[in-house]
This record gives sequence, C-alpha cells and structure tokens, in this order.
Amino acid sequence: MTKPTVVVALGGNALLCRGEPLDADIQRKNVGTAAQAIAALIQDWNVVLVHGNGPQVGLLALQNAAYKEVKAYPLDILGAETQGMIGYLLMQELRNVLPETAVTTLLTQVEVDGGDPAFLNPTKYIGPVYDKAEADALSLEKGWEFKNDGKYIRRVVPSPQPLNIIESDSIKQLINHGNLVICTGGGGIPVVRKDNKLVGIEAVIDKDLSAAFLAKQINADALLILTDADAVYLNWGQEDQYALKNAQPEQLAQIEFDAGSMGPKISAACEFVNATQGRVGIGCLVDGAQILQGLKGTLITATPIEQDAAI
Repeated sequence: MTKPTVVVALGGNALLCRGEPLDADIQRKNVGTAAQAIAALIQDWNVVLVHGNGPQVGLLALQNAAYKEVKAYPLDILGAETQGMIGYLLMQELRNVLPETAVTTLLTQVEVDGGDPAFLNPTKYIGPVYDKAEADALSLEKGWEFKNDGKYIRRVVPSPQPLNIIESDSIKQLINHGNLVICTGGGGIPVVRKDNKLVGIEAVIDKDLSAAFLAKQINADALLILTDADAVYLNWGQEDQYALKNAQPEQLAQIEFDAGSMGPKISAACEFVNATQGRVGIGCLVDGAQILQGLKGTLITATPIEQDAAI
C-alpha cells in the first residue's frame, strides 16, 4: 500500500529558539532534535521537508553588510545560501537517524509577482532580536525596517505570495523514488520572470505559504506546520488564552492573527484545507507525529472532529 505524503514546514525558530545565539553548534543540536521528530513520521508517511530561514538569513545579511569592499549580496542569494546551510545540517542528521532512507536536499526557486503588494508593506521577520536603540541605529544606518515581534523587535522584509514552485516536477520524481526530500527552504529562492527569464528579487517568502503551495502542487495528503508554539491559541498573551484542538477554516477566517508569525501559518493551513479537503497540523516540533493524529497541537480540518477545547 502506498504511503500518504505529508509536507512538513519546519520553522526557523524551531531550529533556533527565540533568544538563542545564532551559533552553529546550537543550531546543529536543535537540528538533531528536529531529525528525531521527522524520523517518527517516516513509518506512516512520505515526508517532504520545508524549513524556515528567518534567523539565519538575517544573520547572513548582517555579516554581508559588514564587509564594505563589495556591494551587499541581495536576499535571493542569501536565501540560496541558507538553503544549502540548513539543508546540509538536516540532511546529515536525518541520514544519521534514518540510515536506510534516501535523503535529498534540492535547491528550489519559487516564482513571485514583482508587483505583489507585499513589497510595499514588509512583514516577514528575519534575523536576531534587538532592543529599540539597536533597531533605531540599524534603521538609520542601513535603511532597514523593523517591527515588534511579540516582546521583541526584529527586522522585516517583503514576503510576496508564491505563484509557482519551479522545481516541483523534480520534487515529485524524488518522492516517487522513495526519497525524503528537503526543498523550498526559507520559502524558496524568490524569483520573477523578465523577458521569459528567471531573475532573483529582494524578498523572503514565508515558508508556511510556500509549504502549503507545494503541498497542493504535488497533491500531498497533509500539511504539518512545526513551530515554537505548542498549538494555535485564541486570546494569545491574555489571561484567558486557550489552545484549539480542532478548528475549521471558516472559524479561523474570523480571527485576526499576527501577520508576521501565526497569521501566515493560519492562511496557509486554511488555503490547503479548502483546496484539498486534507488536514493540517500546527504545533511543537517534538509533537510532530501526534499532531496529525489529533493528540497534540491544533488540527485544522474541513469538518469538525471534536469540540474545540484547551489542550
């Protein structure tokens, strides 16, 4: 019997917890934890892994800007660098825990519209956290934009909608040959078409929206969004906050979520469920397999499974 396919969206903050230094050894340790969680899915699912890159691409931008001898590299090239870096760490750790499984990392381009309104309203958080004085100084020095990310301040960049995953046919072929595929890292390398040629553009695509788009394009059965939150919460940050066990797109459409964090996850989840009638799980990295079973996190489905309740 053919196994169903799940696209797993692994947050950059799941690989590097908020407040942790952007240190290679810390990221390698966290990737080891992620590999164990992904390995738990292999028995029942074909796994396609999409990772975030917010902290990592922001660090590369800082390192890049520090060298004054050449013009700073654009975000599409920095995004490609993070695909290689994070893909390498994930591929190595997954092979260590799944020695009999073929694991392949694929550099992936994602087409966007150069006229997307997102270019006029940056919302995608990248890089480390700052206090107000640091953010104001960087804004003045580099012209970067900053917004509040919960109690933190972080840089924001444009996050346009994905229109096409250029390498989707290659991804499907790898799945059909039994590969665990790591692809569309950081939401994919953002490209536009000019004179029928692909050209990079300054942006960081939200990896959850790209993961949902990929899941539809390859006809996946489920989407699993793993982050540093254990579920989707209502009244987040308030005394009466509570987590949803099961929710439907029409219910979530009536609730406003943070455009820079949970908002894209909810949009991606609802879009996938509405388009495919599949299921989406959202929750903590270590709970991955249990989220799709409805035992942990939040499960978003076309029809109710059980009464919404706090976890």
